[in-house]
Order: sequence, then structure tokens, then C-alpha cells
Amino acid sequence: MDDAFTLLRQAVDLLPEDAVAENGQTVGDVRRDIELQEWEMVLDVLIEIADVHPVSINFWEMLAEAARQMMLDRSRRWCEWRGWEVEHGTVRATLTLLGVGEGGRRSSFCGDGRLRPLWGIGNRTAEGKQDVNLARLWVEFAPQLGPGETADVRLAPLQPEQWQHLKPGDVITMHEAQPAVGVAEIIEVLPPRV
Repeated sequence: MDDAFTLLRQAVDLLPEDAVAENGQTVGDVRRDIELQEWEMVLDVLIEIADVHPVSINFWEMLAEAARQMMLDRSRRWCEWRGWEVEHGTVRATLTLLGVGEGGRRSSFCGDGRLRPLWGIGNRTAEGKQDVNLARLWVEFAPQLGPGETADVRLAPLQPEQWQHLKPGDVITMHEAQPAVGVAEIIEVLPPRV
């Protein structure tokens, strides 16, 4: 297996030379950071470029392994998450957790994809009752989310095919028990990119 630094060099080679991150950083900037051995910065810029430029599952796997070797656990999980999205698609929503007084959670949860709540997405059982579907949850731009807070989230459904009917504007509910502990409005549904 290649070391983290070799993997990062290989990942850069998978990008077109004109690929640019939203903040203006380029493939050339990454190559300069490699020369300076700024490995964590290299990883961060590669992630930022890949957030706006479509990349392969292989690219994300290289970054995930490099992050693992560099002991950057949150970055590793993010790269694994993004690789999953390439293969299965992306569901993004704005989630509002109910407050404690409204029957919501009593504490914050870590927003790095480990929480696997149930979701009411409009599906029904054979008996006509509400069915729930499992999906991992990643909070965008925040390390955690607490009672009464709102944030944009990414969902990784266990069975993506059961979520295909959703479209922007649809409202779904988050459950950890009965009743719901959060309400989310779908803001984007993207198909797989493999």
C-alpha cells in the first residue's frame, strides 16, 4: 500500500490542470504545497477542489486512506462519505431539531456521519401506516447539532432507491423514537455520478 504522501500526489494527477476550488485554489497551488510538504493543507485543498469538480470514487478512496494514515479521522470520514455519494447520490436538507420542551433530543450529537436516525420520508407499510427509513447524517459546516438548532445536512440512506421520490421543498421528519425529534426540508437531490 502506498504511503499518504504518494496517495496525495496520485490524487492530484487525477484532476484536470484547470480544476479550481470555490476559494480560487488551483491544482498548481496543490503541487506547490506538495513541494513544501504541507501535507494537511494538500489534503484540505484537494477536498475543496473535489467539492466543486466531479471526481471518481477512486479519488475519494485515495484521500480517505491518506487521511487515515495522517490520523485525521474527521477528514477520513468525510472522504469516505463523499465516495459513497459518488456511487449512491446525494440528499441534502435543512434540518431543525426540536427543542427539549418540544419533545426533542436532550443533547447535541456529533455531526460527522456516525448518527443513523430513522426518517419519515412519505413511505407507507403494507397496512398503510407511516414507514421509516434509515439514513446516516452529516452536518455541514458544524461539528455538532443540538436541540433547537438548524443546519444544512447531508443524508446517506441505507436504501437509496426508497428515497428517489424526494425533491426540493419536500418535508421529512427525523426520528430516534416516537414522536419526531426533527423536521427537514429537502434542498437538493443529486443522482449517483459513477
